[in-house]
Amino acid sequence: MTVHFKVCCIRCADEAEQAIAAGAAAVGLVGEMPNGPGQISDDDICEIAAVVHRRHGDKIWTTLLTSRTDGAAIADHIAATGVNTVQVVDAPASGAYAAIRKAHAHIRLIQVIHVEDAGAIDAARLAAQSVDVILLDSGKPSAAARTLGGTGDTHDWAISRQIIEAVPIPVFLAGGLGPDNVVGAIAAVGPYGVDICSGIRDKTDGYRLVPEKLEAFAAALRQTGPR
Repeated sequence: MTVHFKVCCIRCADEAEQAIAAGAAAVGLVGEMPNGPGQISDDDICEIAAVVHRRHGDKIWTTLLTSRTDGAAIADHIAATGVNTVQVVDAPASGAYAAIRKAHAHIRLIQVIHVEDAGAIDAARLAAQSVDVILLDSGKPSAAARTLGGTGDTHDWAISRQIIEAVPIPVFLAGGLGPDNVVGAIAAVGPYGVDICSGIRDKTDGYRLVPEKLEAFAAALRQTGPR
């Protein structure tokens, strides 16, 4: 099976096209967050999603990252941005998934599980009953200063491996990945896909996407070959 990849923190349509040309199956469009890199306005997300859809149809996952937790609020966020995929980065409120599905029957729904400890396994099992994809990240929602992704940190891949073995849906691995460690991460975890942001960006230049780093990441993935 080919390991798919998603490029997150996309800032403009040109970055989206660079990611897609390198082989990305999904582009991440970061909405308002309490912290972290890559946030752009809903208007910018809408524009980028429209350009990608016009050029590629629904083949590419235009993925809204939302920190909203109420189902109706998430549904409104989807409607405002015109994406075909939503990534919920925080724990959703009760009934949120049903509300999202009711408003957007064909949306692809990704739930982020932040791997702080082994409790993430049960959280992933529960979410997997209602969503299409799980994404494992390294945020710390239980910390006093909560983070919901974009940390550039890895987490315990042994727990991630257990989650993949425990759930029946596709799982993406995120958190601190880059050209130098993605091959080892895939070998250790065995994910359906991987997600990258800071590992291919210039942190000193507004998190600009660096084409050479993107290509190095894509080349490293090609080394893994079909699984």
